Amino acid sequence: MKRRVFITLLGGAALASSLFWPLPARTQQPGKLPTIGFLGQSTRSAASEWVAAFVQRLRELGRIEGRTITIEYRWAEGRDERFAEIAAEFVRLKVDIIVTSGTPQVLAAKQATSVIPIVFASAGDPVASGLVASLAQPGGNATGLSSLVADLAGKRLELLREIVPGLRRLAIMGNVGNPLTVLELGEAQAAAGALGLEVHTLEIRRAQDIAPAFEALKGRADALYVCIDALANANRIRINTSALGARLPTMHGSRDYAEAGGLMSYGPNYPDLFRRAADYVDKILHGAKPGDIPVEQPTRFDLVVNLTTAKALGLEIPPTLLARADEVIE
Repeated sequence: MKRRVFITLLGGAALASSLFWPLPARTQQPGKLPTIGFLGQSTRSAASEWVAAFVQRLRELGRIEGRTITIEYRWAEGRDERFAEIAAEFVRLKVDIIVTSGTPQVLAAKQATSVIPIVFASAGDPVASGLVASLAQPGGNATGLSSLVADLAGKRLELLREIVPGLRRLAIMGNVGNPLTVLELGEAQAAAGALGLEVHTLEIRRAQDIAPAFEALKGRADALYVCIDALANANRIRINTSALGARLPTMHGSRDYAEAGGLMSYGPNYPDLFRRAADYVDKILHGAKPGDIPVEQPTRFDLVVNLTTAKALGLEIPPTLLARADEVIE
């Protein structure tokens, strides 16, 4: 049977706001609870499900926020300059561990400190990006989970062609200020070329670049591939609204983009990655060195289809694809 999941955001947002509202900055003092500095790449609402999974796993491990640990939340809202600012703030606060996700965020944390352990819940290619020396022996003060973002570009385009069989011209949008996005752009371009697609690349670096990018794209594409990134995540509703207005089916790398009106997504289950990141935190708080804890890879991948968006675009979703979907939003 086809699985359909009705996405209700209001209840989750209310829960998230009560659990994850940023606490006032305070100085860590000797004898106080271990402190985790959580550097959120996007916004509190966008990350609510990810953070909920992280906090729940910590609770299962006996680390309860406000009782046995303290968590300082900071939100970068997809702005690159905020990554370094927040990382520097965590160093001043003398947090015990920095938790974040995304290559630029981890690089900012590593530049701010070579002493405080860093756990990344996701990073596209930690070795190629210089985050770790190797997956088996990270070395240094950072470890975590790889998200395999760029490696899945070809699979995403194959899925997109199933829904848009007449696909000939593909637009690819990505934040070229993010080294991982540049890698994913290259992989998506190569995959599109192998499929015989004409490619139009939309390079963005800030939120203000999104509207001009769509203006320049008018009449030049049949679908839009959006590279996953903090900037794109923070502006995912704007991107999907613009794509729908331009009658462009969209492919994304994370479920929250599809929940925000994108046509479909395929990628790692990010709540699961954040859940597993809590285990890294627990090991480090028990005395393990981050450089000795191997980087792991995703074990769960989600295919999500937004049937409401498909209907708005006049697209028929093949029953075979619906049957394979992990979630169908309607």
